[in-house]
Amino acid sequence: MNRLAGVTSPYLLQHADNPVDWWPWSPEAFEEARKRDVPVLLSVGYASCHWCHVMAHESFEDETVAAYLNAHFVPVKVDREERPDVDAVYMEAVQAATGHGGWPMTVFLTADAEPFYFGTYFPPEARHGSPSFQQVLEGVVAAWTDRRDEVAEVAGRIVADLAGRSLAHGGDGVPGESEVAQALLGLTREYDEQRGGFGGAPKFPPSMAVEFLLRHHARTGSEGALQMAADTCSAMARGGIYDQLGGGFARYSVDREWVVPHFEKMLYDNALLCRVYAHLWRTTGSDEARRIALETADFMVRELRTAEGGFASALDADSEDADGKHVEGAYYVWTPAQLREVLGEDDAAFAAAYFGVTEDGTFEEGASVLRLSGDVGPVDAARVADVRARLLAARDERPHPGRDDKVVAAWNGLAIAALAEAGAYFDRPDLVERATEAADLLVRVHLGEVARLTRTSKDGRAGDNAGVLEDYGDVAEGFLALAAVTGEGAWLEFAGFLLDIVLEQFTGEGGQLYDTAHDAEQLIRRPQDPTDSATPSGWTAAAGALLSYAAYTGSEAHRTAAEGALGVVKALGPRVPRFVGWGLAVAEALLDGPREVAVAGPVGGELHRTALLGRAPGAVVAAGEGPGAGAEFALLVDRPQVGGEPTAYVCRHFVCDAPTTDAAELAVKLGG
Repeated sequence: MNRLAGVTSPYLLQHADNPVDWWPWSPEAFEEARKRDVPVLLSVGYASCHWCHVMAHESFEDETVAAYLNAHFVPVKVDREERPDVDAVYMEAVQAATGHGGWPMTVFLTADAEPFYFGTYFPPEARHGSPSFQQVLEGVVAAWTDRRDEVAEVAGRIVADLAGRSLAHGGDGVPGESEVAQALLGLTREYDEQRGGFGGAPKFPPSMAVEFLLRHHARTGSEGALQMAADTCSAMARGGIYDQLGGGFARYSVDREWVVPHFEKMLYDNALLCRVYAHLWRTTGSDEARRIALETADFMVRELRTAEGGFASALDADSEDADGKHVEGAYYVWTPAQLREVLGEDDAAFAAAYFGVTEDGTFEEGASVLRLSGDVGPVDAARVADVRARLLAARDERPHPGRDDKVVAAWNGLAIAALAEAGAYFDRPDLVERATEAADLLVRVHLGEVARLTRTSKDGRAGDNAGVLEDYGDVAEGFLALAAVTGEGAWLEFAGFLLDIVLEQFTGEGGQLYDTAHDAEQLIRRPQDPTDSATPSGWTAAAGALLSYAAYTGSEAHRTAAEGALGVVKALGPRVPRFVGWGLAVAEALLDGPREVAVAGPVGGELHRTALLGRAPGAVVAAGEGPGAGAEFALLVDRPQVGGEPTAYVCRHFVCDAPTTDAAELAVKLGG
């Protein structure tokens, strides 16, 4: 065992018995490099990363490679999901130097943590124009030994270049109708009319852009926006990116048609998509959207929930096949022969036609990814359910993909929001309970006694790494959704506590936000990225939570901070709308108010449910009755029931509508 034994990261623990003498990211590792006068090899990945596993098996488990590494480097292993700040800084350098990035990320550093040579996956033998990993190691050692001045010059130049990449997108004013319209036009130009989604292969689920489209439709009535959202969601739901047996979404599709996924399943994708499909159902009443939202929620609870009540990060893409080899997708794909073995001839033929399983296969070695082919005409729903249940039971006998059991605060915040809302919309109180239990874990373990968020935990033990901006923004978002659904003001208080830290520790001049706190570990550059990738950026997540909290409380400081942060959306929305989708969704809430809904009546009653189902972008909802309700939510102060009946009040822009006791009237006020 090396120095990774005993850490909380499942990814690092996968490397704990490597012959490589790994160090975790720490000052001691760089001091060791300085003392030995050797470079640092920084290797960054994550537990469900397919090519990270491949490089580990090929190189890091090889005794000869390990011996050379140990003799000439200080090897440092980083879990990008535990240290997104370290990952962001060096990924920016890799992309600037090579034009592309990805994981595993391989970076060579000086003892001052300055990068001078980069790459991603390196094969064990030279191929396709790429040197072997051993050749790379030997080349770096030669440069370090014979051309140290050149190495220092390169490292200094890279650090200076990174330091010069400051943002100037705060405080430029909030996005208005013009910027939102330009963003919509940009999305329309990139929209794939035949297949749904945006751009070409690989195709990622555009959950945040879809949320923007739904909110834009709700505010303006744009049918084009709704059509893009609905058709994209339907295409994904029918494709191989969606697990047609067990529910839940894979990370992305390798093709434009959503047929073959990269099979890892991430908590954040499923949380975001569960919420999007629930919101699509709220808008259209689509049975398919309802089914996908609930199946995805059930997948998260069934396969990602931990013993402590939180949600694990991911399921691997790889698992053992029938020969005991670790193969990508082995758990999920089917051949016609495997269908016949489980279902018999007649039902196998039916299943093959229904799920698009062919003799040639749509994946590798004659296997197919299950999808809804759409070529079978009307089908017997009971027969489909029976076939699906039998295939799922048979699949459950296969070796399961590995699970990354660490609990990431930000991603659990996204899951809390999704499960709370799905539970409320679809009368599933069990889902609200699961959301509440996850929120309790975050308060108990991730906040603990230090009153600052910890990024990760595992087995109920907090990790060593401080929370970053996305943790504060997404957890606050989850707590605010939980407050709206449960009527428990404590969750609003916890959100406010987190957002006060955002104001104190993450906010710079002119509305800019930083990914790390003012008192965080100082890296070669302070990371700051307002663009959404697989999840909302910390910047836009915080902007959304700040805006909602201000609507609940009337806090001018939080409203001002939200508006300052949205300056970046004004700048980027018209140019790269796909990469600032959550920011555009928050902009829609700002343009709409957001509306403030106070329900003086029972939590879970008809008016409360109607308020939660309102489509007004970013509307906040407070519900409660009795003399203590105002203590839970400021919105309920001086909001009495009319005639002794449950009563709803709707306000925005400092103007309130007449109170109503009629659910149908309330629905109209909220875009129903």
